[in-house]
Amino acid sequence: MAKKKRSNRRYSAEFKISVIMDMLENKLSYREVYRKYFPEKVSPGTDFIKKWERIYLEEGEEGLYKERRGRACKMDGVKKGRPPKVKPEIKDDLIAENQRLKERNEYLEAENEYLKKLGALIQEEEARKTERNKK
Repeated sequence: MAKKKRSNRRYSAEFKISVIMDMLENKLSYREVYRKYFPEKVSPGTDFIKKWERIYLEEGEEGLYKERRGRACKMDGVKKGRPPKVKPEIKDDLIAENQRLKERNEYLEAENEYLKKLGALIQEEEARKTERNKK
């Protein structure tokens, strides 16, 4: 007997929010929500609705927009899997911010080199003065 293929369907954050808001406003159970929004599915599996509700209550609407694929590292909680998808407008802002930080870093490195050279020149000049005073 062949196993039934499990489909991992992805739902948008807006859909998840609308489901949770409807559930909370109308005081629906998980099974009622499941029957209302997922009539094509046969076996009731409400775990994902519980997970959406927990995320919504703990983190708010923003939590449902986060990409949560992959397994977190045990030690520091950093994901090792595929990097999360970033919206294009956020990506452009990140690129601009990264460029600005690179330019700032180059400026600070040049300033640091200048101050090192200036310090070396001052020490050299003071050493010459002390040599003259000794003679």
